[in-house]
Amino acid sequence: MQIIHTDVLVIGGGLAGQRAAIGAKRRGHEVIVLSLVPAKRSHSAAAQGGMQASLGNCLGGAGDNEDIHFADTVRGSDWGADQEVVRMFAHTAPKAIRELAAWGVPWNRVAKGEREITVDAAKKTICEPDAAHGLITSRNFGGTEKWRACYVSDGTGHAMLYTMSNQAIAANIPVHERMEAIALIHADGRCHGAIVRNLMTGELLAYVASATCIATGGFGRIYRVSTNAIINEGMGAAIALETGVATLGNMEAIQFHPTGIFPAGILVTEGCRGDGGLLLDGKQHRFMPDYEPEKKELASRDVVSRRMEEHITAGQGAKSRFGEHLWLDIRLLGADHINNNLREVKEICQYFLGVDPVRELIPVRPAQHYSMGGVRTDASGQSPTLQGLFAAGEAACWDMHGFNRLGGNSVAETVVAGMIVGEAMADYCESEAGALNLSSALVDEFGRRERQRLADITDGGGRESAFELTRLMQETMTAQVGIFRDQGRLEQAVATLCELQQRSRNIGLRSNAPGANPELVAAYRLQRMLKLAQCVAYGALLRTESRGAHYRADFPRRDDLNWMRRTLASWPEQDAELPVLDYEALDIMRMELPPGWRGYGARDYIEHPDTSARQQQIDTVLSELADADRHARQEALMPFRHLLPEHLRGNNQRLGDES
Repeated sequence: MQIIHTDVLVIGGGLAGQRAAIGAKRRGHEVIVLSLVPAKRSHSAAAQGGMQASLGNCLGGAGDNEDIHFADTVRGSDWGADQEVVRMFAHTAPKAIRELAAWGVPWNRVAKGEREITVDAAKKTICEPDAAHGLITSRNFGGTEKWRACYVSDGTGHAMLYTMSNQAIAANIPVHERMEAIALIHADGRCHGAIVRNLMTGELLAYVASATCIATGGFGRIYRVSTNAIINEGMGAAIALETGVATLGNMEAIQFHPTGIFPAGILVTEGCRGDGGLLLDGKQHRFMPDYEPEKKELASRDVVSRRMEEHITAGQGAKSRFGEHLWLDIRLLGADHINNNLREVKEICQYFLGVDPVRELIPVRPAQHYSMGGVRTDASGQSPTLQGLFAAGEAACWDMHGFNRLGGNSVAETVVAGMIVGEAMADYCESEAGALNLSSALVDEFGRRERQRLADITDGGGRESAFELTRLMQETMTAQVGIFRDQGRLEQAVATLCELQQRSRNIGLRSNAPGANPELVAAYRLQRMLKLAQCVAYGALLRTESRGAHYRADFPRRDDLNWMRRTLASWPEQDAELPVLDYEALDIMRMELPPGWRGYGARDYIEHPDTSARQQQIDTVLSELADADRHARQEALMPFRHLLPEHLRGNNQRLGDES
């Protein structure tokens, strides 16, 4: 078996992977990126609406800063996030967006003077200040106090990914395309790279590295209707899980986006609602103010998705031959705005629905969109249980999203986490712990094991269809582990997934020809996807509370007393039917923002006794530092800058700050 050596191996060619690769390469290390598809076709390109960064340039973002971004993100997470990580993220995001601007991302800019916007179904004229002219602008997104989503029309991810990829090319970082990591090489708590399958030839290779980074995106394709690309099947998280050493965090936390076009499930950006679009029911009544009178359409995604499904269940949906749905109305924004700022949305509606959103309503219904769970890492992006393994982006549970992600924070996380993880991998490679010392026998052992696993499928003579089992898994997850969950449905899901795991050991192929073999790929991916699905379903069954996107109809209250904990899933035994679940406590006494009311629905949650004690500590500190600046007050409450690479620790400047 061919063995390829490198300092850093990055599995995944999207924004997070390429930014991490650039960071390590800048430090003088050899880097190789593996990608299932050409890098510029990675799913990062699908991000539409914007990247969150507290620039505070436009009128809607005036007064924004890291403190407000931090608070929005923590509340959005329903207090499930690691607050130190959220601080690292909010602090670095403005630096990341300015770096991207310097690299050539054509961010939309502030134009001084009067302009018309749509707010709460009405036209309004605002006047942007002269001093902001030409600076990066932003739009409104759900769950945020300020306009913070910086954007490139509605093709933000496309512009970012192409620019990032060009930077990787300029840095001479090789991207090995059509290559899939199918196992991590590891021993004695240390990761040494991966066994990789060439999707065109079927050949197995070994990539041996000091540091390995998983940046493969989410696993939305365990569901039937998902906004995720077809390639988003979670193989990065799955091969980490199969080590039996690395853990996955918060896998039950699955986000559903309110506006997937119906019935295809393709995303239309939250920017539609941020720019003033409305949600209407079957009678074309605007219903969100009835449920959330303050935030309306711009409540957090988990809240809007639940309200939409509740409204349909109440008989208020629009009927179609494909089922019930609701309407997204962006007609009031006008042709000029749609053609300039939402042109990708217009094209999607025209090509996939035959609808012109300038004149017609868009049929929408919530669809699986994002996975808050992933490979559990520490603040530097490294697995705390498998040394040398790093993760970044949606594949990671870093954990800045907790149980619900704010729109625009994910595409920002890809770049910010990539910046931090790239530096951390370089530090690791340069440390004594990063010295590579392994025998070729270990590599051969993993290679033989993976060849045998593939042979068991190709030569086993099984009778089960990988495609049929995949369909059953996706339907089970959609019906039983969706927006609304309860014990009965979750128990049924766990039992069905156990049965599908057993059946997946008897998969047969119609062709075992060498080389490109999509049926074989579907078979070995399914076996791993079923483990991910079981982590989601079993974790949801055991978490007897509602928090963020995890909503238990039989336990509708957030329970801080018993569930202020992060779920950790591992799979020590390959043939086991269920993961081993453990829990990691979130220490309220170290939080800068203790748990409280999110701002939606009733103030109905079970409080932890440490909450009031921590709030008293905070009040005392703030009283003693009343005359200090906001940075000093923040540092006294929860230091975080020491966790960042030194060059990222400095303060951000904004319009109006003293030079």
